[in-house]
Amino acid sequence: MPLHPNIDPELAAGLEQAFLPPVDLARMGHDELPGVRGRMRAAFADMPPVVAPGVSVEDLRVPGPDGDPDIRLRVYRPEDADGPLPALYWMHGGGMVLGMVEMDDGTLSRYVREAGCAAVSVDYRLAPENPHPAPVEDCYAGLVWTAKNAGEIGVDPARLAVGGSSAGGGLAAGTVLLARDRGGPQVAFHMLLSPMLDDRNITPSSREFDEAVLWSRAENLFGWTALLGADAGTTAVSPYAAPARAADLSGLPPAYIDVGELEVFRDECIDHAQRLLQAGVSTEFHLFPGAFHGFDAVLPDAAVSRRAVAGRVAALRRALAG
Repeated sequence: MPLHPNIDPELAAGLEQAFLPPVDLARMGHDELPGVRGRMRAAFADMPPVVAPGVSVEDLRVPGPDGDPDIRLRVYRPEDADGPLPALYWMHGGGMVLGMVEMDDGTLSRYVREAGCAAVSVDYRLAPENPHPAPVEDCYAGLVWTAKNAGEIGVDPARLAVGGSSAGGGLAAGTVLLARDRGGPQVAFHMLLSPMLDDRNITPSSREFDEAVLWSRAENLFGWTALLGADAGTTAVSPYAAPARAADLSGLPPAYIDVGELEVFRDECIDHAQRLLQAGVSTEFHLFPGAFHGFDAVLPDAAVSRRAVAGRVAALRRALAG
């Protein structure tokens, strides 16, 4: 695949040696997803630990939405921490169809170490076996449990942020909408990293990237169809599934959004940041020139990746100080 002419030169050079996940959702059927998930779980089980030194990890089983299965939460804390800590409640990526909490061990343990917080990552149900509203309801149920049981895990419920990356960023946006509309829990901040927000796929960037280093237009359509079925792209879609459809963004907590220049999600992220600002929500926004979807995970040592991660950590430290 030829690279985009605007790609960051360091990212372009790094791609020659980079490992990219050998999964092409655009050419895959929904029935193949369980096998892909199984191979991902096996690959993570064989990897050496990536949790940052000085960070403890604990898995909990907590009640899911009413009538639904329990959900797994993974809690990260600095080993030397005393007293309740601010916390980042987190949703992993994976296009609504893949992913697990283990894939963000390195990222979240770094946030914990460098931002001086705890983190709680939710292992939500995946589509298409569990279509909307199952994923976002799992995320909301885990947030409710975290806020109600903050003392049990050493977390300060008054300093609780919500965040996620890619599909997890879309779920984070939907979760804070649910928290606002259901009267809690109180969220101090939300951080959306290249979030998947709009099932309609009508922005210029959603049409531009028929080919992409990661997450093309066809893969995006696959993910949304898995989540929403025949409703994808129609007026029947809930804003809790596709937060770009929310008519009112007022009353949400301060936000941080970043996205790469060379990805499907670019324009819906720009639009969401603008709409948050117009609704009176304090919002920090970053567009990384020459960057593709997931650039910081694929090439973490590139200068643009280091800049992106440093900005996220700094934003968390500011938002959760208290």
